[in-house]
Amino acid sequence: MISKTKITQLIKQHGTPLFILDHNKLRLNYRTFKKNLPRVQCYYAVKANTHPEIIKTLFTEGSSFDVASYNEFMQVYKYIKHFEEKDKDFFIWDKIIFSNTIKDKETLAKIKRYRPLVTFDNNDELKKIKSCCDTAGLILRLKVPDTGSQVEMSSKFGAEPGDAAQLLRKAHDAGLVVEGLSFHVGSQCTNFDNYTAALSITSEIMNHARKKGYNIKIIDIGGGFPVPYDSQVPEFEKLAGIINSECQRLFPADVEIIAEPGRFIVATAATLITEIIGKARRDGKIFYYINDGVYHTFSGVVFDHWIPNFTAFRNGKEEVCAVVGQTCDSFDKVSLSVQLPANLRIGDYLLTENIGAYSIASSTHFNGFDGAKILHINLKS
Repeated sequence: MISKTKITQLIKQHGTPLFILDHNKLRLNYRTFKKNLPRVQCYYAVKANTHPEIIKTLFTEGSSFDVASYNEFMQVYKYIKHFEEKDKDFFIWDKIIFSNTIKDKETLAKIKRYRPLVTFDNNDELKKIKSCCDTAGLILRLKVPDTGSQVEMSSKFGAEPGDAAQLLRKAHDAGLVVEGLSFHVGSQCTNFDNYTAALSITSEIMNHARKKGYNIKIIDIGGGFPVPYDSQVPEFEKLAGIINSECQRLFPADVEIIAEPGRFIVATAATLITEIIGKARRDGKIFYYINDGVYHTFSGVVFDHWIPNFTAFRNGKEEVCAVVGQTCDSFDKVSLSVQLPANLRIGDYLLTENIGAYSIASSTHFNGFDGAKILHINLKS
């Protein structure tokens, strides 16, 4: 955590709201992932936080990237294109996977020249890929259990395991090549049985496919790796042990294992400083109005089911308070139940930790308010 003295200095220099992104923490999270999952190549999920400096830092660390749109694809590609120009053996799959299972025809046509690695989970998507991007290597995404995850995925993405054989055959008959299988157990997964079940399902489908002559050689275990938002979250190291053991048991050495961590890499790397700009007591409860909100840096409260946290810079007797945003919309309530000192004043500051994921990435300019100023620290390792 950044010291109070340092934060005070940064406020004087930059004002508020101030989003402080620590690149040393980014590096530490990436290295923790690699240390505990040595067989797994990290493809950072760009959607978690798309800031170019994050991509640059992680690229320097050796990360690959999971993208979901043409714009995200090009954000990453600009860092790797010089490798492609200099090395005839450079393979874009080693750095980018296009993991959005549904892609419009225009996007597929644009990325065709790059011979991309893309996911699919239905027959209509196969037809689009055949028509617009037949140079692609395909990854079949499977529907797997996601019970207990903060954000579920299975209702929108993933082919039923029972349909996998048919989809593999249709891809083959269309002259396309399915290079691998993928799944996603849901974001912020604290039920590790989801991973065990997903790996077992994927292994069974892979073995059946190989017997049919389909050379499945990539297994993408998705994201969902838990961030220690509080002491109740089970340790990532425990999950890593389970994944390592299951991958060793289920997948031969010639199978490449990749993953798409987003939240795990960036969530704990950012701190937000906001300022109290108003105070009122409503129905017996203190409401603190801050110069940020759910339409801006706290967008994860809406889109990510994220539970915000606040620490005051002033001590005092605490009570249950509300923290609400600056816009004129009554929906802009960050939290209606947070323990804060009752003696906070207009002009005081609140600190929010672990706000790096799904925050500035989905921030808007609603009501004409600009988002928080983004300050990068420790850009150089």
